[in-house]
Amino acid sequence: MTHGARLSNSFRGEWELYVVTDLKSQEWPEHSFGRTGLVPTVQERADALAQLGYVLADGAEWKWQELRTGPMDRVELLASVDVEPKDGAA
Repeated sequence: MTHGARLSNSFRGEWELYVVTDLKSQEWPEHSFGRTGLVPTVQERADALAQLGYVLADGAEWKWQELRTGPMDRVELLASVDVEPKDGAA
């Protein structure tokens, strides 16, 4: 079973990665990179996903979106990719 992983700098301004599952959003697996600068590298994202128990789905690639929000037209970045559990379990 595949899930969608998201990398965002929108909520606290820090880069965080989370996996959208069938659970309530408060229970989604998540990882904070603890920084607001420098976008986490592909390797850092892979390592974070592995810590959460996921790997990229076959052939999956990160897709980026730029969102403009708020009165100052603040730019938020959102990346997404399909992932699956490391052990192949649903």
